Amino acid sequence: MWKATSHVSYFCLGWLMLALGVIGAFVPLMPTTIFVILASWFFARSSPRLAAWLMDHPRFGATLRAWHATGAVPRQAKVMACIGMTVGFVLFWIGAHPGFWLAAIVAALMLASALYVVTRPAPIESSSEARRGKRLCT
Repeated sequence: MWKATSHVSYFCLGWLMLALGVIGAFVPLMPTTIFVILASWFFARSSPRLAAWLMDHPRFGATLRAWHATGAVPRQAKVMACIGMTVGFVLFWIGAHPGFWLAAIVAALMLASALYVVTRPAPIESSSEARRGKRLCT
């Protein structure tokens, strides 16, 4: 009973994370990558077919394969994450008018998150991807 219930829960959470990731691809300041990574994690535990589909997806597949292989985050995703955290903090500061200690705690958490993202390795291009890139550049 528990196993069937957990599979259904993982399956539903996978779809929820994927939906949030797709929304994040179009809505400024909403992340995409983390939601797609979470979707792949949930699908890996509930639907191997959907997990494989996501890993082979033309838009999300390369990022997921890089993350699963080496914990790599593309440079553009790092930049967008840091910009999003900075804008989010500024909006928090302007909208909530927090006291010093709350602002300091939120800033420290965002800074720690940004440092984690920035220190992830960059994806290693496969030789076929490098050749495609050279062909596109010439």
